Amino acid sequence: MRRLWLTFAQTVTICVAVLFVVKTLKPEWLSAWPPIAASTGVGSVVTVKESATSAEAPRTASYADAAKRALPAVVHIFTSQDVKASRHPFLNDPVFRHFFGDRFGDDAQRRSGLGSGVVVSPEGYILTNNHVIEGADEIEVASNDGRKYKAQLVGADPESDLAVLRIPSDHALTAISFGSSDNLRVGDVALAIGNPFGVGQTMTSGIVSALGRSHLGINTFENFIQTDAAINPGNSGGALVDANGALIGINTAIYSQSGGSMGIGFAIPVSLARSVMEQIVKNGVVTRGWIGVEVQEITPELADSFKLNDVQGALIAGVMRGSPADTSGIKPGDVLIKVSGKPVKDAQVMLDLIAALQPGEKTRFDLRREGKEVATDVTIGKRPAPRRE
Repeated sequence: MRRLWLTFAQTVTICVAVLFVVKTLKPEWLSAWPPIAASTGVGSVVTVKESATSAEAPRTASYADAAKRALPAVVHIFTSQDVKASRHPFLNDPVFRHFFGDRFGDDAQRRSGLGSGVVVSPEGYILTNNHVIEGADEIEVASNDGRKYKAQLVGADPESDLAVLRIPSDHALTAISFGSSDNLRVGDVALAIGNPFGVGQTMTSGIVSALGRSHLGINTFENFIQTDAAINPGNSGGALVDANGALIGINTAIYSQSGGSMGIGFAIPVSLARSVMEQIVKNGVVTRGWIGVEVQEITPELADSFKLNDVQGALIAGVMRGSPADTSGIKPGDVLIKVSGKPVKDAQVMLDLIAALQPGEKTRFDLRREGKEVATDVTIGKRPAPRRE
């Protein structure tokens, strides 16, 4: 037994010595051996499969490419407004200002604002919301890389809440690509870009949760894209883009009871924004059709009172004397059912259809009067500018 044990010990010693020599002088001979399921603390315990390089591996779901295309075209907008009222004589007294400082002086009589904008052309035009720049006497634009420029107001359209700014084209900011809002579907990916709360440029993701939102009391002309992509104060005027980074809307408003995002945001469709922008750039103002009537939604009670079969159409509640509607024979109590052959669903649709017509154009209006359908030709007038409150 002792001899057997001695033989075993000598064999193990020789094997360890051989292994040591091979590992030292010819380690490549051991590379083909299977791994040992134990470790002395150096190397891997188990065999693992390393990931392929980024060039070889398929990409995971990401909007990084869309961000790369769209982010450089979204800018921050800073405004300041002179809110000086009648100054008390004490404010000009040097003794008073010596003790109380300048917090009652000129700097305290200015108010600052913050929003976002979208560079829409290499010529330096920037699209934003009217409420972002309304009343401002100084407008500054800051690009994503920190460059700042003084911007000039080209024109604004309060009724759609859009405005166009311009900076010198030699600054060469990246312009965004335009997408199509007409082909949007509920469920499509929507990415909102802006400067919420002034923290810096931010992109949030969501989906298009509804289309054609109106009757919200936000603008005169409403046809909003609704999205659950987080939109917060400071996002106004920023871009709503699709999964490819193309512009589909201008972020405008949120529904909120707290001041923060509750998952219901509204954006102006790019089709409307583009039309308004082109008119502002070309003419400085937006021209819309007008006939001079006051309209009212048709409720089931009104439909019953006027003996109407349904609530489709717009009830003419009043006609302005001398207006195009008055001279063409439209009367209070008429129900407008078609404009230029297009059906009028409600008062908002009627407003949009008439606004799209060119002043001076003669257009057929189909009406329902005392249970009978009548038609009249109306020469469209120019919509007056809204009154400032």
